[in-house]
Amino acid sequence: MDNTFRLPVIRHNLLAGIILATALMSVLPSMVTAQDTGLQLYSLREQFKENVPGTLALIRSWGITYIEGGDTYGMEQGAFIQLLQQNGLKTASIGADFNELQQDPMAIVQKAKAYGASYVVCFWIPHQGNEFGIENLREAIRVFEEAGKILHENNLSLCYHPHGYEFRPYKNGTLFDYMVQKLDERYVNFELDVFWAKQGGEDPLALLQKYPSRFLLMHLKDRQPGTEGNKNGQADVETNIVLGTGDVGIENLVNEARRIGMKYLFIEDESSRSPIQIPLSLDYLKTLN
Repeated sequence: MDNTFRLPVIRHNLLAGIILATALMSVLPSMVTAQDTGLQLYSLREQFKENVPGTLALIRSWGITYIEGGDTYGMEQGAFIQLLQQNGLKTASIGADFNELQQDPMAIVQKAKAYGASYVVCFWIPHQGNEFGIENLREAIRVFEEAGKILHENNLSLCYHPHGYEFRPYKNGTLFDYMVQKLDERYVNFELDVFWAKQGGEDPLALLQKYPSRFLLMHLKDRQPGTEGNKNGQADVETNIVLGTGDVGIENLVNEARRIGMKYLFIEDESSRSPIQIPLSLDYLKTLN
């Protein structure tokens, strides 16, 4: 992968502030109103390490209102939430670790309520190495059902975010098909990451059309053409490219998501170029309005 656009490692907060201020100036002329499009904060994990307030201000400068998060990046939770509010950023969804859901779902309820979130998303089912099969899935279904009922009782929606290993063949379909069939939609639904569906060998648009009522949230992420797929949930983060320039089919997915009434779509850019690529992705999405 060409490293031309890799950002330098920032070692001092002052330098981080200068870089963020420069980025802010560069994107203001092309500011867009994201509306139903938010941002998964993991996209700027490296920037948060150096300058939390500056990174949140940068997000707001892009016209983004809604976020998916849950991490405070070393800050006290109350102070971080206050900083979100100062930047006009609303938390629609927070992440929850599988073990948290299994051991203390009420703690997740309290955290979601503190953020004002409506959705809780689990991003990974624990398993050994590349060994993921029906027994892992059955245990996950049990945990998700139990936690989902508790979240539902507290006016929260639990979603699971597949990463690709769930698309392994099982009987007449896939493990994911089995998962959808077994999970009660009152308590557990899904967040579609279009990159990971593509990486796992699925057609993300066909998947969305197959289960239109089960995907409540979406991660928008495009993939470099020619990237080799797999069903192990792994990929080079540098294959994340500007929306609309890859092989995922973003336009059709956004149009379909809006057609079925999906409420929140979150850009997630895991590459080292995310501060450069995110404004370009927002500009692309604006052309689809």
